[in-house]
Amino acid sequence: MNVTEREEALAKRGRIKCVVWDLDNTLWEGTLLEGGEVTVRPEVVAEIRRLDEIGILHSIASKNDYDAAMARLRAAGLDEYFLYPQINWNPKSSSIEQIAKAINIGIDAIAFVDDQPFEREEVEHAHPSVITVDALEIDVLKHPAFEPRFVTDESKLRRHMYRSDAERNRIEQDYHGTSEEFLATLDMKFTIRLAQREDLRRAEELTVRTNQLNSTGRTYSYEELDELRQSPDHLLLVASLTDKYGSYGTIGLALAERGKPAWHLRMLLMSCRVMARGVGTVLLNYVMTRAKEEGAKLRADFVETGRNRVMYVTYAFAGFTEVERDGSRLVFESDLSTIQGWPDYLTVDLP
Repeated sequence: MNVTEREEALAKRGRIKCVVWDLDNTLWEGTLLEGGEVTVRPEVVAEIRRLDEIGILHSIASKNDYDAAMARLRAAGLDEYFLYPQINWNPKSSSIEQIAKAINIGIDAIAFVDDQPFEREEVEHAHPSVITVDALEIDVLKHPAFEPRFVTDESKLRRHMYRSDAERNRIEQDYHGTSEEFLATLDMKFTIRLAQREDLRRAEELTVRTNQLNSTGRTYSYEELDELRQSPDHLLLVASLTDKYGSYGTIGLALAERGKPAWHLRMLLMSCRVMARGVGTVLLNYVMTRAKEEGAKLRADFVETGRNRVMYVTYAFAGFTEVERDGSRLVFESDLSTIQGWPDYLTVDLP
């Protein structure tokens, strides 16, 4: 990837969600398995910590001995920064694919730092949308593509939330029982509330970062959301989730336009981190209930983005049918004759 191609790929602000690091002669100077002492590069450590503070995640793709590499990272106080590290002898492209799958982000949201041109080219060949960075050029990580417009309280806690997710997933894998029985052990509480001004930075961030569980793919600015929040003709809702392991943070957003004979759901999105928690329809069901209480039907916008097929299925299972289609743009409608409840294992707190 030449300079021009990289600049084009980096054009979208806040695009990168995770930086994947090589180890030998990248994160540290030297080669671990050749028996010599390796020295962690202080400028790399500073960059890892800076990006972590603004909500950028980190992982590792290194051809190395797992136990030896993790021991060295622990000795440097760095092991906690890396999610789902892939330290093995597989192609780096395969490791990056595994990281994206584990974190549940698009492959195009990853940047890969490595000192070897061959390794960078191997990744570029397999995943052309991954941003590759020479280990000697880490100033690239200061590009606006790595800088979210807002740094929220949740941005600073993102790594910890993902580590809690990893712990939940580990426990679930060892659980002997059905998925619903496991979910019932989590003591989950789903909270829906009217959006307040202090919610809007995170709300904007959700519209930018959420792809798979986003009904339209549209982004909204802080200013747009603030105007809609104050509009008597609109209902702007945010949702959060907690369980016995901690908070998932603000994970859902809905924007409904009130009207007669139908309300219009302009946006519905949910963080991919809660996809497996059985809570995906709770916010939709609440909007349906509110519309029905006002004697209206409910229409819902949907725009096919290539990633959000799950949202199409969500509307279909909730009893919506297509009433309009213009290319990739659809409008669903429900007469609200049937509204599903939420699972017994979930406590729901409503506004």
